[in-house]
Amino acid sequence: MWERIAILAPLLVHSWLLYQDLFEASQFRFGFGYALSCMLWLGVLIYWLESLFVKLEGLQPLVLGLAAVCAPLPALFPGLVTPAYTHSLPFRLHTVLAMLAYSLFTIAALHAVLMTIVERRLHIHRTGAAQGSGPLAGPFAVLPPLLALESLLFRLITMGFVLLTLTLGTGMFNSEEIFGRPIRFSHKTLFAVLSWFIFAALLAGRHFRGWRGRTALRWTLAGFGTLLLAYVGSRFVLEVILGRGL
Repeated sequence: MWERIAILAPLLVHSWLLYQDLFEASQFRFGFGYALSCMLWLGVLIYWLESLFVKLEGLQPLVLGLAAVCAPLPALFPGLVTPAYTHSLPFRLHTVLAMLAYSLFTIAALHAVLMTIVERRLHIHRTGAAQGSGPLAGPFAVLPPLLALESLLFRLITMGFVLLTLTLGTGMFNSEEIFGRPIRFSHKTLFAVLSWFIFAALLAGRHFRGWRGRTALRWTLAGFGTLLLAYVGSRFVLEVILGRGL
């Protein structure tokens, strides 16, 4: 319980800071710094809720470590003032859906990393059993079985895929309303659609071919990496390298 309270306290402070910057400020700024900060804020919240039902102490250093790095990014990279059309309710809904999808896939990717670590430690333990090596220790000792972690991973991917689909749909609607065409070709659009196809192929492979283990983990990380390039990568190039807005 004390660990959950210790996590909740900075999470509430992070929530207040994001609210002040995104909703109380006179100008609406949003960029890759805010995107990463929001993603990891939601990621910690999802992890905190998950930990109420499943023992996931092994995931804690990954989630909290990344959140600690990303939380102060808006102060270092405040982003650029967004155009007036980004203040509309449909665009805000699109942004919220995108951040939720990113956060779920972030937790899914960290799950995949954790499962890879656990799988390798188990392999080392099996091969070193003759030399008297002990069982998994520390936070890895209280993790659910790999099959349970894998089931949780695909639940996260499924929910994230639904939200990503809604994100692309609302993005097409906003593009039609603002620019008069449903799709504007850009790096963000290309990588977002490519990520959607990767996760769609992963879910189809899981359903029809029974994909699991390292195959599923590789597809998960590939899809997340592509999705990360879709917004965070393109925003970093535009804001920091080129100094341009939306």
